[in-house]
Amino acid sequence: FARNRRAMPWRPTTDRPADPYHVLVSEAMLQQTQVATVIPYFERFVAAFPTVEALATADEQDVLTRWAGLGYYRRARNLHAAAEFVVERCGGRVPDTAAELRELPGVGPYTAGAIASVAYDAAEPIVDGNVARVYARFYGLRKPVDQTPTQKRLWALADENVRASASPRDFNQAVMELGALVCTPKSPSCLVCPLRDGCDALARGDAEALPMKTPKKKPKAVTHRVRALRRGAKYLFERRPDGGLWAGMWQLPTDESGERGLPESLGLLTHKPEAVGSFVHSTTHRTVTFEVSAATVTGGRLRPKAGVWRGLDAVDDLPLAKPQARAVDLLRAAGRAKLR
Repeated sequence: FARNRRAMPWRPTTDRPADPYHVLVSEAMLQQTQVATVIPYFERFVAAFPTVEALATADEQDVLTRWAGLGYYRRARNLHAAAEFVVERCGGRVPDTAAELRELPGVGPYTAGAIASVAYDAAEPIVDGNVARVYARFYGLRKPVDQTPTQKRLWALADENVRASASPRDFNQAVMELGALVCTPKSPSCLVCPLRDGCDALARGDAEALPMKTPKKKPKAVTHRVRALRRGAKYLFERRPDGGLWAGMWQLPTDESGERGLPESLGLLTHKPEAVGSFVHSTTHRTVTFEVSAATVTGGRLRPKAGVWRGLDAVDDLPLAKPQARAVDLLRAAGRAKLR
């Protein structure tokens, strides 16, 4: 790890001491997202909110706007709430023990251990996907790693190993790095692995069969119908409810159930809508087909606080989830096509 570690802007080095706030932000962003994707978002985010106090006092909509494109927006709201917690109840200092970190919104066992060990060099265990894969192969764990007995075994091994290490910070990061770069899900580089001599899976020749997991349910197929309502050169955008998928984000009016009458429910009358295009967006549990159409408003009165009218090039301050940003791109492309 000392020779081969990747450079990451939140990682402490000999020239840059650990910044617990940076580690907190990075761990929130790294949940279900790859390092290469996170780095530019992290750099822009900490430039906008350079301290935990700056994040705590920021408007949630501004936080969501800075997060837009990373997905899983509950992470952004939890991070914002965690910053408020740190400022209001911890005197502005990110806690240094896993037990205290678990009190922060959105911080579970892995995130608490990662922050405590990376930021403070505390001997706290971590188990994420990379760590689970390394341990399952090295120790020959041949039961599904997402089941409770195996999870307990993984956490016990992680605890035993980190407490025996000279540097918990480096040890935990090294195991994660090994899983990310060497002990990969497919075609692991077993011949150059520093753990090859003691690896049970390599000895048995079944490294790629591990770790075992419980088969996932097939994602549910649903359709979201986006109706772009145009008045002059501007389109209507509405804010999503505070709960559920993409909570608190903004969108073009969208019918997700087939029961919402658009645009009648908004108090507007329109010409017959014209199809613009469609695309598929996958989430953890859904495969969503977005069908985008556009219609010109001819009359009626918009319900109070139902939304805002914006030109397609004036939405940078609205936090749009990735599929809604893609719908906007379809509208822009359709507009350019008409001008040709």
